[in-house]
Formats: sequence, structure tokens, C-alpha cells
Amino acid sequence: MTQPSSKGRSTRVSQIIKAPREVVYRAFLEPDAVASWLAPDGMKGHVHTFEPREGGKLRMSLTYLDRQDSPRGKTSEDTDTFQGKFIELRHDEKIVQVFEFESEQPEFAGEMWMTWSLADVDGGTQVTVLCEDIPKGIRLEDNETGSRQSLRKLAAFVEHGTDEPVEL
Repeated sequence: MTQPSSKGRSTRVSQIIKAPREVVYRAFLEPDAVASWLAPDGMKGHVHTFEPREGGKLRMSLTYLDRQDSPRGKTSEDTDTFQGKFIELRHDEKIVQVFEFESEQPEFAGEMWMTWSLADVDGGTQVTVLCEDIPKGIRLEDNETGSRQSLRKLAAFVEHGTDEPVEL
């Protein structure tokens, strides 16, 4: 199995989700669920291809909801499209994906690795996302912020059945 480079830029973000690991893990295997929670704030996800098995392909687009307020997309003016594959699926523990942005811009070239780890903690599951080999065109701060937003939406999705945070 190919491993990500240890030389690239990376971020790591975690959040505790008030749900068992098996519930959280299932949210990674359903394309409609992923489309709902993965897109950062201000974007909408659309899954084109989704084969959740080791070696299975994935292709997804994230589209900015307000084109006037959005930064320039990586694929088109308002869209980031990426494709890749599932490298590892360890039931209820870990998901490893590698993907590339569909972009003519060289600063977004190269494979980016995402490793999602799930661990039992008091009150639920700690989900950690490690992004490695982040293309130079993506600011690390933006990647970290987007990852935090996705984790917040994942928590809302599995805890309350919505991709929006719920005030308790």
C-alpha cells in the first residue's frame, strides 16, 4: 500500500461527537451523508462517484453558495471538484482517502491524503482528521478552518440528523 509523503504540509483537527463509533463511521459510507456534512460552511457538496471500499473511487464537487462572496474555485469560478480513492477502510476505526483537485492551476496539483480516525472517549467518539500533502495553493489556516466546519457538521448530522449545529 502506498503511503503519503511525510514531507508535505499538513493539518490535524479533532472533535468529540456524541455518538458511538459505528454511527459515526456509517456517516462516512453513505454518499448523501457525506454530501451533507463534508462541505465547509458556505458550500454545498455533490457526490458524483462514491465506492466506499478499499480501492474504490470517489469524485465530489463543492460549490460556493454565494458566488459573489466566494474566493475563486479550484476547478471553476465557484466550484472545487476532486477525485480520488479509498486507500483503507478499517471498520469503525479509520478511513484513509487520497485525492487530487481537478484544476488547471499548478498550485493545486498533487495528491492530498486525508486520514479520519475514530476513537472511543467518554461521551462518544473523538474524530480526528489528518490532512497531508496539502497543495501549496491552499492556505493551511483555510484547510484547518474547513476541517473544523466539516467536523461540526458531521457532529450535527449524527447527533441530530441535520448538517446545521443545534443549540441545546
